[in-house]
Amino acid sequence: MRFASFFTRGFQRHPSCSKILLLCTLSGGGLLSYSESQSESITGPPASNTNSDVPAKKKVVVLGTGWGGTSFLKDLNASLYDVQVVSPCNYFAFTPLLPSVTCGTVEARSIVEPVRNMVKKRKGDIKFWEAECLKIDHANKTVLCRSNIGNNLVGSGEFSLEYDYLVVAIGAQVNTFNTPGVKEHCHFLKEVEDAQKIRRAVIDCFEKAVLPSLSDEERRTNLHFVVVGGGPTGVEFAAELHDHFQEDLVNLYPSVKDFVKITVIQSGDHILNTFDERISLFAEEKFGRDGIKVQTGCRVLSVDDKNITMKAKSTGEICSVPHGLVIWSTGIATRPVVRDFMEQIGQGKRHVLATNEWLRVKGCESVYAIGDCSSIDQQKIMDDISAIFEAADKDKSGTLTVAELKDVLDDIIVRYPQFELYLKSKHILDLSTLWKDSEGNYREEIDIEGFKMALSHMDSQMKSLPATAQVASQQGEYLARCFNRMHQCEEHPEGPRRFKGSGRHTFLPFRYKHFGQFAPLGGEQAAAELPGDWVAMGHSTQWLWYSVYASKQVSWRTRMLVISDWTRRFIFGRDSSRI
Repeated sequence: MRFASFFTRGFQRHPSCSKILLLCTLSGGGLLSYSESQSESITGPPASNTNSDVPAKKKVVVLGTGWGGTSFLKDLNASLYDVQVVSPCNYFAFTPLLPSVTCGTVEARSIVEPVRNMVKKRKGDIKFWEAECLKIDHANKTVLCRSNIGNNLVGSGEFSLEYDYLVVAIGAQVNTFNTPGVKEHCHFLKEVEDAQKIRRAVIDCFEKAVLPSLSDEERRTNLHFVVVGGGPTGVEFAAELHDHFQEDLVNLYPSVKDFVKITVIQSGDHILNTFDERISLFAEEKFGRDGIKVQTGCRVLSVDDKNITMKAKSTGEICSVPHGLVIWSTGIATRPVVRDFMEQIGQGKRHVLATNEWLRVKGCESVYAIGDCSSIDQQKIMDDISAIFEAADKDKSGTLTVAELKDVLDDIIVRYPQFELYLKSKHILDLSTLWKDSEGNYREEIDIEGFKMALSHMDSQMKSLPATAQVASQQGEYLARCFNRMHQCEEHPEGPRRFKGSGRHTFLPFRYKHFGQFAPLGGEQAAAELPGDWVAMGHSTQWLWYSVYASKQVSWRTRMLVISDWTRRFIFGRDSSRI
């Protein structure tokens, strides 16, 4: 305390000393944040302007504290807006490590960061309300919310918030495909609470199986773990569970080690079908060696408390398999509150909330959507082909040369990314290639019909972005930059030219950059698919996974906790206590 008081008095007398401390401790994250926070608290916020002519701050309401919402809040200059955050969870969870939580490789509290810890470090005042959004009233620009905190506390839990800008980042829910019995008898792996329930359920299965009153058939049923869905989450959970059994539980429950069985059911032809084919085959071969049964081409028809019924697509055969625990990991669906909002704005027939390339909800000037709850509806080149031709044809000759197209090429590439993707996919380095006729002869000029023919296949390169943490995080960062520079860019637009209309777009459109994806496969082995068609598999890739996931933690606190959990597991193994 005496040491801290000494520095505090020094900062008060000489405010520049905080800068000296900052330079001297640049490599120390803890001292760096200390010097910043002390400097801010001493200098204090700027004196408020009491001039009534100063416009009030715009109200920004953020729904959700997942990857999209948290990334938005971390990069937003909150001093420019009146920011309010609504979420039923008062923490951010590092969801890629949820499968590790299910088996005790990582503790649940090691991957969560309280929202209030994050917002208090931001510039400006951010208000957080732990509540669930029940309804978005688009006409009146309000959101109706309700607290989920226990009813034994006094006071009303319902309230409404007005907004000038609304950021919808509430994610999605598990898609059961209306399969009978799934909600009642399956475990999901979407939230931290889900992972904790699975961890207890796994131990329950083993504790029940070792009871002396059970027959061998009953033990075999209780220790049959079924994973429905061969995507990254399902595969990683199966691998974690196998490691947990081989490294820990086999020593604690040796009498039932021969009854344990893990099955992965996948409706497609391969597991990890969003990865490179080499990774899918490697994962299937490794699971085969580990004794994890992979059933591809099967669709689950129903689930009850004792059996899971499925149908083989190739033969049409229907069979029922007894189970002890079923994990359902088959994709996502739109939440009811988002579905209701979509009905209000005329998107009721869509599967997901549609936004434009600037993440603004179509049909709503003041509403933005990021993350799993939305999908970017990329503008098609063929819808604007006449406007592009007219803008490029500066001499109004009715024909277009390659040189004329080059004059607007930069704007076309920014506005329509599928144009550049098409050129790369066809290895087209010279634009004059597009001017060739059907017989391969080069033409100096082409008319509007020839231009349509040249660009007719480019929209085939349009693809929806995956519902991943990586996409949501980048969208949140992008949207925060737009909000931070909104006033500046409204006066000096930075986006591409408007081919339909005049002037330029206010901002550059969102552009996703893929940094690769990992698939841990157990046994200290993992597979990675990185940009440039680079694929890696094996033990070294697992260590790359460790380093990347540690570096991606949102705070030094969670980073140290996760690393210490990994170290503890290497030394002492996983904890099998049912807590």
